[in-house]
Amino acid sequence: MMTIFGAVLGSMLVWAGSAAAENRFTDLQQSKWAEDGINYMAKRGTVAGYGNGKFMPERSVTRAQAVTFMVRELYPQQLQTAAEGANYKDVPRTHPFYREIAIAEKNGLASGFPDGTFHPDAPLSRAETAAFLSRAYSLDAGKQPVSLKDIEQHWAAAPILIMGSNRLIGGYTDGTFRPDRSVTRAEFAVFMTRVIRFERAEAIQAHDWDKLMSYMTVSEQVGQMLMPDIRQWNGQATTTVNEGLKRSIHDLELGGLILFDKNIINARQVTTLTHDIQLEAGDIPLFLGIDQEGGVIKRIPGGTNLPGQMALGAAGDSSMAEAAGRLTGEELKALGVQVNFAPVLDINSNPDNPIIGMRSFGSNADLVSRLGIATINGLRQSGVIAAVKHFPGHGDTAVDSHLGMPVLTHNRERLDAVELKPFRAAIDDGVDMMMTAHIAFPAVDNEHVISLKDGSSVPLPATLSKKVLTGLLRGELGYKGVIVSDAFTMNALSENFGENKAVERAVSAGVDIILMPQDSAAAHQTLVNAVKSGTIPIDTIHTSVKRILELKAKYGLFEPTESLAQKLTVLNGIIGSVEHRKVEREIAERAVSLLAGRDGEHPDQIQHGDRVVIAATDVEQAKQLERQLKQAGSDLSLKTEITLMGQGTTNNALQAISKADYVILASYQFRNVASQFGWADVQTLIEALNKRNMRYAVLSLGNPYEPIYLHNIHSGIAVYGKQEPNTEAGIKVLLGKLKAGGVLPLTADSSKGSDH
Repeated sequence: MMTIFGAVLGSMLVWAGSAAAENRFTDLQQSKWAEDGINYMAKRGTVAGYGNGKFMPERSVTRAQAVTFMVRELYPQQLQTAAEGANYKDVPRTHPFYREIAIAEKNGLASGFPDGTFHPDAPLSRAETAAFLSRAYSLDAGKQPVSLKDIEQHWAAAPILIMGSNRLIGGYTDGTFRPDRSVTRAEFAVFMTRVIRFERAEAIQAHDWDKLMSYMTVSEQVGQMLMPDIRQWNGQATTTVNEGLKRSIHDLELGGLILFDKNIINARQVTTLTHDIQLEAGDIPLFLGIDQEGGVIKRIPGGTNLPGQMALGAAGDSSMAEAAGRLTGEELKALGVQVNFAPVLDINSNPDNPIIGMRSFGSNADLVSRLGIATINGLRQSGVIAAVKHFPGHGDTAVDSHLGMPVLTHNRERLDAVELKPFRAAIDDGVDMMMTAHIAFPAVDNEHVISLKDGSSVPLPATLSKKVLTGLLRGELGYKGVIVSDAFTMNALSENFGENKAVERAVSAGVDIILMPQDSAAAHQTLVNAVKSGTIPIDTIHTSVKRILELKAKYGLFEPTESLAQKLTVLNGIIGSVEHRKVEREIAERAVSLLAGRDGEHPDQIQHGDRVVIAATDVEQAKQLERQLKQAGSDLSLKTEITLMGQGTTNNALQAISKADYVILASYQFRNVASQFGWADVQTLIEALNKRNMRYAVLSLGNPYEPIYLHNIHSGIAVYGKQEPNTEAGIKVLLGKLKAGGVLPLTADSSKGSDH
């Protein structure tokens, strides 16, 4: 029996983790009380069974087995080195636990008997268990009173009292402890589990992260560095904690998750989801993140729909940016989300950028810095972590890194003066989290590798570059916070490098959290294997995990949480509250900017009794504008008509506007290269309106590049988004009920595009 057990246990190392199934043993039916402890220790790679799913929980644990469990838990690295001699005459080198007993002796975990024996195969007693564990974990006496009538004169009275005073062991109903009674394998696993969880709880309470990490397996530590999205399960969107999500959290020991629209139905549902997710997390809570930039990138269901970052840039008011961050944080916090992947600190200096555009505050580095810091501070005031993006800067690219590999060829002087400026300001302000960009910056790192996609030579993107993340960001800029990657599902990484190699490179470069790996289990195992092989030093992992734990503590994630009922009760007073909607409306109204006006100050005005034709690229957008126009102009006896403009609809639009008194041309350009956008159809309508000397307004709903690509606009405004607050503010300006007081946050340089 001993030989079989030794062979099985000998193959188990602390590297085990995700490979250990939660219910790995089939013979625990009569030991349900110990099932959690047995599975916990098995998952840690500390205990093992006899093969064929058998743990044999009721068998006595021997002294040799007990010290083996402790050695594998406490000194796994020493098992990789040559065995030292065990100084016991009854422990020959052929004993299956010879190495473990020798390590236990060396580290003072257990001692032998006066006659030089160890009695390795003798059953371990309850007294010896207390002695072994209190010595191994250097436990101090606790505050719980202990009254056990059969231990006063026993040799192990002191360790029994220490364990009992910390509620780690107890007696029987008759007031005895029965110190000389043997301990089963199930009992010993439970005792060890209690001690480890006790020590972890003490470390968390003391914020002693080094101590906590000493009780975390490698599997747990790399799990903290993964933040997947929440996938579908059984073909359905995940909106509740289903078995698939539970398995991911438990098997991969995840440190965080990111939520998307597919996971959200309404505020009550997402609050319940985040609450239930944290119940699965164990003693280390998860970061729950979301992209809530406002404007075009929004997730909060029924929440305050802020007009977006470029609208804030047009308003130019730091206090409003801070208010926007604060209310966003309040709503996210109420929903159970602690990380907001915002604000965007990219500088919108290239109209051909297909992905940033109005997600940026603007093209001026000082404006972006000022409003970015204000937004960060607002989020911080609400207890939500701002994860600024995309370092070192995604603003002046003409390639979407979701689809390909952008390369920014500016020299270092330009990077310092423009792209890096807002990030440097955020670092000086103490920003806690920063997202990397999948963009190559040859001026900082010109290393090339062979692409897996086509065999070409491609530069390393910032996410995988040690020179960018460790050298520039941490070294030169002095950043101390958490580095999170952009999504690993993006083609810039996945196509060129392969996910497993990219994960390894990113962590080696300095990334603390891998966001959205395509295969979370493979990413987890890749990091475990890299640590095991020495490719990634364990100190690298420790440094990242300590940053993560410190940040979770800083934002109160380890503090007791409210009940779900309490959370749901306050939702209605926070999500989309009257106060928040007021800020939303004020930002939208302050943002409206004049693109063109016949008098240089105002767009053409809609007048009483006008027949207004609304030309838009889609019916729903046109209906939204029509509804808002009727509501805001209810006192003007307006008549309205909708028409579509764009490919194949221009002739119909021309016919419709010929009968109008006033025309709204609703233009929307985003998520494509501006110079390749279909401006010609809009230009045709503008020329027809100018020729007839009609009143009209170009209503820019997206990136405000109309002055660059359209000519002879006599009347136009920009509202920086097609959401309800933005368009409502624009309609008010066209009705003369509001002045277009915003300032286009794009300089002349940005209107020319990149010349590098």
